[in-house]
Amino acid sequence: MPRDTYTHGHPGVVVASHAARTAQDSCGYLLPRLAAGTSLLDVGCGPGSITADLAARVAPGRVRGVEVVPGPLERARATAAARGLDVEFAVDDGYALSDPDGTWDVVHAHQVLQHVSDPVAVLREMGRVARPGGLVAARDADYAGFHWWPQDPRLDRWLELYRAVARGNDAEPDAGRRLLGWAHAAGFTEVTPSASVWCHATPAARDAWGGMWAERIHTGIGRMAVERGLADAGELDGISAAWREWAAHPDGWIVIPHGEILCRVPGRGPAPVQARRCSATT
Repeated sequence: MPRDTYTHGHPGVVVASHAARTAQDSCGYLLPRLAAGTSLLDVGCGPGSITADLAARVAPGRVRGVEVVPGPLERARATAAARGLDVEFAVDDGYALSDPDGTWDVVHAHQVLQHVSDPVAVLREMGRVARPGGLVAARDADYAGFHWWPQDPRLDRWLELYRAVARGNDAEPDAGRRLLGWAHAAGFTEVTPSASVWCHATPAARDAWGGMWAERIHTGIGRMAVERGLADAGELDGISAAWREWAAHPDGWIVIPHGEILCRVPGRGPAPVQARRCSATT
């Protein structure tokens, strides 16, 4: 099976950023399909903030979150425990999940398929462990669609470097636009595609996003860029400064588009929902 390199890695700044995500801002397209008692598997759950939100929504349904490495799961367990939620967390492999066929009503992945070298294989595996008539749900960003203001060539360079490093890891940073095609290639015939965005424009949102990337550029992605001869330390320092300047600018604004898919697993079940209009969150 593929041995993937996770472009971001799991330094503290990355895990903290992921832990700030919620089901409302990250999987609104799925929420109308959930009900009390729904069983759900969250593939690539990270620190579990989205998983916990989903578990609260489907309680008393069984919920399990899995990650390829154990590090983020300690925080995931603490988050669920603090909210009084009964959620299972475990290390597992998205290419070969340990669940039997047809186990789950919903199998969900957020910002996962962009990081794997064979997203079609992962989608097939997610479909295998979903029950007939159940749903496979995925949402991923599309880096080529990022837009920000004010313009800054150092931020243009950040995006260029990110996409180069990700592709050097056999990943696809522009995954959002490809989700529908990947779902078809995985054999799903009932697929509801949609899109939504994150928009960071308030002072607090800019500070969180810009401050996060000002630090994050010096972690795994920056190290890989330097090791591969794509950038040097001085350039990374410039990108870090650009993010801090952007965050401090009163007109600072960024939009991050996402593709989304709801895939009906063959078998009896209700028809998929209609495509949603685009939405924005801060």
